[in-house]
Amino acid sequence: MKWTVELGARVRGAQKDRGAGFVEYAGLMILIAGIFVLIDGLGLDGQISGAIQDAVSDVVGG
Repeated sequence: MKWTVELGARVRGAQKDRGAGFVEYAGLMILIAGIFVLIDGLGLDGQISGAIQDAVSDVVGG
């Protein structure tokens, strides 16, 4: 029964978020890398850069 007490203390105690920053950061990096791979795999990189260039040209007026 001791492991249940320790588990409960970790879930409800001051240590409950210990290490969460690293896990969240790693998850975010994996998500961003997946988006980049998807954009590259679908060949959308040229379309995206062209759309950004058109939007900047519209704002700058050139």
